[in-house]
Amino acid sequence: MKNMDKYYSDYYRMTGKRYKPGLKSLLQRWLFHNLQFAYHFRKYEERSSFLPRLMLYKLSRKYGLEISPEAQIGEGIYLGHPYNITVGEGVIIGNNVNLHKGCTIGRTNRGNMGSPVIGDCVFIGINATVVGNIHIGNDVLIAPNSYVNIDVPDHSVVIGNPAIIHHRKNATKDYIAFTV
Repeated sequence: MKNMDKYYSDYYRMTGKRYKPGLKSLLQRWLFHNLQFAYHFRKYEERSSFLPRLMLYKLSRKYGLEISPEAQIGEGIYLGHPYNITVGEGVIIGNNVNLHKGCTIGRTNRGNMGSPVIGDCVFIGINATVVGNIHIGNDVLIAPNSYVNIDVPDHSVVIGNPAIIHHRKNATKDYIAFTV
């Protein structure tokens, strides 16, 4: 899949509408910094020019979106209330993932060294932290303010610090909308 197709999926996840080239889509991309960031992130993945990297840096400084260009992010990312979101390099994120204000996803340099791998249809709540060489399964809801440094199986809800896992079918049913 081309990176601009990924952007169209991101656009759909964040607006609930299919991307249609035109003035309205262009204005939305300029007015909403989550769409702006997603656009420049996907352009940077293409390695087309220096401008997307410069724009990522500018948006990172302005809004605290510290999403490493070296992170691998699947299609349909949703940046809800996109301020102070941190995603470190080496992190792998699947499709249809929601990241909310203040969440941190990154590597640890001691203990369980490495970066997380996050599956499809995952909701990461406000101020949640996901760190270490761990695997987060598909259809997982990580509650706000949770600290996750252990593997999480599919179809689970994670709550608290330390993380407590509750198995639940359709854990993200009402939390992830407009899947691609």
